[in-house]
Amino acid sequence: MYQRILLAIDGSHASLLALHQAIVVGKATGAEVEALFVADSSDLTFDMVGCDAIAYAKRVLEVGRETLASAASKLETAGVKHSTKLLEKGIAPGQISTTIVAEANETGADLIVLGTHGRRGLNHLVLGSVAEGVVRKTNKPVLMVRSEVEE
Repeated sequence: MYQRILLAIDGSHASLLALHQAIVVGKATGAEVEALFVADSSDLTFDMVGCDAIAYAKRVLEVGRETLASAASKLETAGVKHSTKLLEKGIAPGQISTTIVAEANETGADLIVLGTHGRRGLNHLVLGSVAEGVVRKTNKPVLMVRSEVEE
């Protein structure tokens, strides 16, 4: 059924749950999993609190490398064919969902897997939802794995 799965991860608990589901689907179908980390450091909330933008961008890249290495290790241990990709620049800064969908289209992914934090109310309004954006922008099947853990 699925040959290529795009797994969008960000190091959160929700993306760890998504990784586990990508492993289950990958093993069941023999699909290759591409773990993708979009290192988008254009978050306006950090600019507002006076964060050093260069240090923040470097930290995001470091987290991306660590997250992908951990995912690769888990995929390898599970025996799932995989690759990893760190995108240092999004297609549209602040629009991670657009970048994820573009990568899925470019690589011919049959399924997009990602975690969602399940934010509601003001948190959802302010922080938005990458998962929701992906669902709105793609015509591919999307497996969203919800975390009940507040992060």
